[in-house]
Amino acid sequence: MRRAWILGCGLALLLAPPHRADDAPVSYEIPYRLTDTQHVLVRVKLNGKGPFNFIIDTGAPAVILNESIGKKIGLKPDRNGWADFEKFEVEGGLTIPKSKALVLDMFQLKGMNGMGLAGVELHGVIGYDLLARYRIQYDFTEDKLIWTTLKFNPPPLTRIGAGGGQGGLEMMGDVMKFLAPLLGLKPNYERKPRGHWGIEIEEKDDGIFVKSVLPKSPAAEAGLKVGDQIVVVVKTDIDAMKDLLKATSRLTVGQSVKLKVKRGDETMELKLELGEGL
Repeated sequence: MRRAWILGCGLALLLAPPHRADDAPVSYEIPYRLTDTQHVLVRVKLNGKGPFNFIIDTGAPAVILNESIGKKIGLKPDRNGWADFEKFEVEGGLTIPKSKALVLDMFQLKGMNGMGLAGVELHGVIGYDLLARYRIQYDFTEDKLIWTTLKFNPPPLTRIGAGGGQGGLEMMGDVMKFLAPLLGLKPNYERKPRGHWGIEIEEKDDGIFVKSVLPKSPAAEAGLKVGDQIVVVVKTDIDAMKDLLKATSRLTVGQSVKLKVKRGDETMELKLELGEGL
């Protein structure tokens, strides 16, 4: 069994053409991770910008996006807080055209970000309106979710509540953010871009191999070549894709990385400095 992967900035956003509702079911392998609060997190690009961290929340009625991110990417919500996307891309190849989101500072996310509870900054949630279009298979022993398209369009959403508020609960986010420094709590994440390698890799039955190397990339400058088998990264033995993802998930731009590769019968150690990517 072989699988092709792009290792660009830790994980690259693999894009595929959007599907139509009348197409045969299509399945996507969506990379995910669990936050420190055990929420399922996926990465998303909005109108080609990002990636941003979204948690999957079947209890949320729709896609909800933090106001600061909405401003950052230039969205202009209507009077009820809804904003349209030309393209909503979930890491793993899923592209959803012409979708919409509610631009709103959820008190839950505001409080979690203020206290650093999740271990990563959260930018929004993916709710029922989008999730209902897919059958989602969870297997927490694997590093990907399987999303399969359904011929189902959920009914249009109507926002409830005068003035578009959250029934006064939005104050809880500000309270938690205010209490965090008083309790000695600081966000336990830093905003650092992931490091760029510049290689395409593939998973075979006997390990992880380099499929292609971008010219003048950090990988090329370090001496990686097509056909090299990656066996160790930062003291982590690499036997499967999940090992490589775990070893590289927190590597950032400018960081030097030691790895061991097999090239034919020869084993060698290489060192590369990660470049800038997503």
